[in-house]
Amino acid sequence: MKISQKEEFNERLLSWYHQEKRDLPWRRTSNPYYIWVSEVMLQQTRVDTVIPYYERFIESFPTMESLAEAEEEHVLKHWEGLGYYSRVRNLQAGVKEVVESYDSKIPQTRNEILKLKGIGPYTAGAVLSIAYGVPEHAVDGNVMRVFSRLFLIEEDIAIPKTKKVFEQRVMEVIDETDPSSFNQAIMELGATICTPNPRCLLCPVREFCAAFEEGKQDELPVKTKKMKKKVVTIRSFAISEPGGKWLLRKRPSNGLLGDFWEFPQIEDSPALEISESLKNETGLLIEQRQAYTQFKHIFSHVTWLVEGVHAVLLDASPIPEGYRFFSEEELELLPKSKPMSKLLEQLKK
Repeated sequence: MKISQKEEFNERLLSWYHQEKRDLPWRRTSNPYYIWVSEVMLQQTRVDTVIPYYERFIESFPTMESLAEAEEEHVLKHWEGLGYYSRVRNLQAGVKEVVESYDSKIPQTRNEILKLKGIGPYTAGAVLSIAYGVPEHAVDGNVMRVFSRLFLIEEDIAIPKTKKVFEQRVMEVIDETDPSSFNQAIMELGATICTPNPRCLLCPVREFCAAFEEGKQDELPVKTKKMKKKVVTIRSFAISEPGGKWLLRKRPSNGLLGDFWEFPQIEDSPALEISESLKNETGLLIEQRQAYTQFKHIFSHVTWLVEGVHAVLLDASPIPEGYRFFSEEELELLPKSKPMSKLLEQLKK
C-alpha cells in the first residue's frame, strides 16, 4: 500500500469497522480508566474470557479511588483465573500514582503516561487514542500481523527492536481525525479477519495489501520460534486437621503467582525423598498418603506437572511462618491460582 492511498484506505477500514465491530463493553465508554482496565485485561487473554472479568471488576472498583484504596487480596480475588497476576498489581500501583500525583486524571501525553507503573508503549497508545482521541500508535501482536501483510514487512517480530518499524508505519497511515476508531479497527481486523489463518476474501482493505497481491499472506508475520519451555514436577500436599481445616502457605510476593495461597508443595523430588525434602524446605514433618489427582498446567515460560497428594501432618507444632489453617468457607474468599483451584475441585470429588 502506498502512503498516497492513505485516505481511501482509512475510509474503507473505518466504514467496515463501524458496520461490523463487535459490541464489547469497553467500546461503550470513553472513560480512560475503564479503557485502561480493559487493555490490561486483554493482554495475553481472549476477549470472550475478559468480558465477565471486566464487568465484575468495574462494578467492584468503579472509580480509580476505589481501586487505589482496595486491599490487594480483594483485587487479586477479582483477577482470579485471568493469570499473569503482575498485570493487576501494576495496574493498581499505576492507578494509585494517578490518584496521588495527578489528581485522579490520567495524563494525556505519551511521555507522561509512560511514567506510570505498568503502562508500556502499547497501553499508552491505546488509552491516549481511544479515550482522548490523540493520534498515537498502539502496536501489539495483532497489529504487527496486520501491518506485516499490508506493507510486506518481513522483519522478525520476535526481535524487540522490530516493533519500532511497525510503530513508525502506523503513524504514517493513522487517521488523525479519528485515531480511536482507527486503532480499534486495526485491532478488530487482526482479531476477526487478518488472523494467523487469514480470511482474505472478507477483508475490507484487501486491495491495499501487498502480501495478498504477492500471495505471501500465509508466510507473514515472520517470527522465530521460542525456546522450549521448562517442565517442572510439582507435588502438592493436601493436609487437613481434625476440625476439617486445610493447611496453606502464602507464596512470596515476588515471582510466579506471588501472594497467592496454596497447599504446601515441592518441586522435582524423587518419591522416596519427598517427606525429607518437604521438612528441609518448610519445616513440616508429614506422612505422605495416596495421590488423588494429576494434571498439567501451562504458564508462559514453564509447564507444571502437578500431582495432588493426601498427607498427614505428623508434628503440628510449630506451624512455620507464612502457613495457616483455613476452613472451606475461608478458602472461598482467598485469591487462588488455577492450579490451586483445580486441586481443591479434585479434593471435593
